[in-house]
Amino acid sequence: MPAIKTEITEIVTGLAMLGFSDLERALLARPDWLLHVEPGNYDRLEDAFRSGSHQAEFRTAWDNGRHFLHSTDGLRGRVPDRVEWKGPHKPPGYEQVPADLRVDHVYLISCKYGSNLLHNVSPGGLFERGLATRAVDRADWYHTVAPEAYQELYAACRANVSAHLPETVIELEPHHRAALKRELRRHWPDDVIDVYRSFAWVVASASAERWRQTIESGRDEMLWRLLRLEAAPYFVLGAGVKGDPIRYRTATPWDHRNRYRIRSLDVFPDAAGQPVVLWRAEVVDRADGERIVTEGHVEVRWSHGRFSGAPEAKVYLDTPHHDVAGYQPLR
Repeated sequence: MPAIKTEITEIVTGLAMLGFSDLERALLARPDWLLHVEPGNYDRLEDAFRSGSHQAEFRTAWDNGRHFLHSTDGLRGRVPDRVEWKGPHKPPGYEQVPADLRVDHVYLISCKYGSNLLHNVSPGGLFERGLATRAVDRADWYHTVAPEAYQELYAACRANVSAHLPETVIELEPHHRAALKRELRRHWPDDVIDVYRSFAWVVASASAERWRQTIESGRDEMLWRLLRLEAAPYFVLGAGVKGDPIRYRTATPWDHRNRYRIRSLDVFPDAAGQPVVLWRAEVVDRADGERIVTEGHVEVRWSHGRFSGAPEAKVYLDTPHHDVAGYQPLR
């Protein structure tokens, strides 16, 4: 069952496109041309609406749907025949377009609220395969790119916990990792802090270097995949981390190449509190010569706490969405 916030931001956005005068009437009507929404979903929405909770999400989702209904880039005032909510289903394959709603079989819409996250993938999937394919990485990324620093960090931690652990980090079994996570949950021991900082820098540097090599073999394609530009355009309706509305259409790679020339895509390790790789792209608008910079960062971290779960690469966009070359604000 999706969280109530997800139901609000996605279902209410769809409801707002259907021509109802207000949200209360739309919730009462429960239109059957908003597909795949069950009675239980409407019950939870009505309860949340009457309680006054999540007022900001209700208001923004409704405004976003209404904006798309009347937008010259969207429905242009034409009430659609059907809106499909994808809901909590798991896609049958590796879906590239992050769509939550499909309107009249044509318009794909992603509802994105309070997050600048672009991708959550394995480090190998980003730094070595350039987001071209998604596959399960069998090897531990930390051991792959920083084996000595990883072992040094593990040895320092092992000396500070009570659990009986093997001598090397590659020997860790799931129950060992659970013990480490439990004992290191709150903070690193004092004599581990500097060791962890050194480890983080080594991982960030090695990851950035591998990513540079991948970028050299296909810089333009890497940027398009990084920004989630797909063969077909789709729309993003949502709100930023501060609650400001986000409404834009993504360009396709073909559109992007016709309008912009990519000058550079650079990556740098960062001395942050965890392994971080910064990325910076610069393009030139072919029409007027304007240079447009887009920046973001990647956090490389354990997926389920310290020493627990496979490392993951979380890719974030730091530039405001409406300032990104390839994200066209809706008119």
